[in-house]
Amino acid sequence: FPEVQIGETISSLDNPQALPLIHIDEPTLQMNFSVNDSPFAGKEGKFVTSRNIRDRLFKEVETNVSMRVEETDTTDTFKVSGRGELHLSILIETMRREGYEFAVSRPKVIMKRDDNGQLLEPMELLVVEVPGEYVGTVIEKIGSRKGELKDMAAHEGGSTHLEFSIPSRGLIGYRSEFLTDTNGNGIMNHVFNSYEPYTGDIEQRNTGSIIAHESGEATGYGLFNTQSRGRLFIGPSTPVYEGMIVGENPKNEDIVCNVCKKKQMTNTRASGSDDALRLVPHSVLSLEQSLEFIKDDELVEITPNNIRLRKRILNKEQRMKFEAKNR
Repeated sequence: FPEVQIGETISSLDNPQALPLIHIDEPTLQMNFSVNDSPFAGKEGKFVTSRNIRDRLFKEVETNVSMRVEETDTTDTFKVSGRGELHLSILIETMRREGYEFAVSRPKVIMKRDDNGQLLEPMELLVVEVPGEYVGTVIEKIGSRKGELKDMAAHEGGSTHLEFSIPSRGLIGYRSEFLTDTNGNGIMNHVFNSYEPYTGDIEQRNTGSIIAHESGEATGYGLFNTQSRGRLFIGPSTPVYEGMIVGENPKNEDIVCNVCKKKQMTNTRASGSDDALRLVPHSVLSLEQSLEFIKDDELVEITPNNIRLRKRILNKEQRMKFEAKNR
């Protein structure tokens, strides 16, 4: 095939008028892949160096025509662009199963500017098939993400076909929410449509993180004292390190808790004081849920055995100084 540009269509060489065979989609999301520098770095992965990660990423683009890899100012970080969360998640999961260990940042939409300097963003054509009882919820949720309903049709059997025009950034974090809202009965597909003028801000995650205070092993006593502060992501005996995210705070602020705290042993006994501690079952986030959860100052640590959430700056005092400097 001859050389083509992004967005062009490749047709048969013998018959140029034939129907298109391949359409090369334009990347709409990008994230940074970097060397894992957490206290647990190198303990679980087989390929951990920047050279290992670089070679694997550039090997991927040889066959993955919709993916782009760029080197950055630092040798241990690479910018990877793809067609969406699922596209990038597949690459991450594949590398994880191959024995690679690295860290990734929050996905960001690739913006552009036209000749007049107007900010443009990628728009997607979103097609949804959903039972009729969930239509209202789906339209409301997509509308809050700047989605615009373009077509709606009822099918036999009670299902409804919906078509939306929605910014690519409006789809970040929506897949798991969609499955929850439709009890797993909905089907959604989307494809890049065009670049259009910026549609305005979209409300992002408005909750904070619960952060481990020190390195060690989480205890039932420490988790029991922490679970009242929010939803937990880990259980007892889980190894943690300072700056690791162990839960979600319902309030829009980060809090630091000591989940490794042990109960002090004394000779004093009181009725009911030694009852077994009851822990609320913790949530186990999937790879996609982890990418959706993190903020700009957080990372997802990827290893063959674990997926961990962490702050980009692990030390609490250093985080506070950085935040104060950038206010």
